[in-house]
Order: sequence, then structure tokens, then C-alpha cells
Amino acid sequence: MKILVVDDEQDVKTLFEQRFRKEIKNGEIILAFAFSGEEALEFMNANEHEAVLILSDINMPGMSGLELLKHIKEKFEKPPPIVMMITAYGDKDNYNEAIKLGADDFLTKPVDFIALKEKLKTKTQ
Repeated sequence: MKILVVDDEQDVKTLFEQRFRKEIKNGEIILAFAFSGEEALEFMNANEHEAVLILSDINMPGMSGLELLKHIKEKFEKPPPIVMMITAYGDKDNYNEAIKLGADDFLTKPVDFIALKEKLKTKTQ
């Protein structure tokens, strides 16, 4: 499974690579990273249909995760990627907007990687 992680914080790359070390080594997961919404769209255009799951932060400078979600759901229909939104703020407004725009799930920071791995199993079966 290919996962695109979108977050403006550079240390997220190291964190995800550490937490998914076993899955990466076993070839179960391939991680790709984008550090802005714009970079994520560039990646998706260049690698169409490769990212089956997108984990996106909501609060980023430039294009927000919610704007990115809207673009993804409008443009990338076949196959539709699963999009999980991640935010440090578990507020109801962001949650409602993400669900309205088509988010498949919603996580809060700090990310519970045990729960995330379980969600990944159920979302991709």
C-alpha cells in the first residue's frame, strides 16, 4: 500500500519512517511525503493512481488540508484515494468540514500509531 503523508512539519517524515519501519522493510507499505498541499497535488499529478491512502494535516501554510481534500475528491476519482485528515485541534468545525468534503476518517495529533495501523487494516480491506 502506498501512503502519501502531507504535513508542513519536516520531522513527520522521520516519525512515520520509524513507526512503520517493520511494514516498510516487509514491503507492506511505501511512504511518500509532501510538505504542503501544493506539493501533494504535484505528487499526485505525477504519480496518478499510486497513492491509495493520503494522510493530510489540516493546518498548513498556503493550501490547507481542507482545500487539498476538496481538490483530491474533485479530481482524483478513479480509484478514489482514501483520505484521512490529521489535526492538532479536535474541534467540531474542522471535523464537520472535513466530513462534508469527503474525508474518510479524522485523526488528532499526537497520532496514535497503534490505532492508525488498525484503521489502515480496516480501510484497505
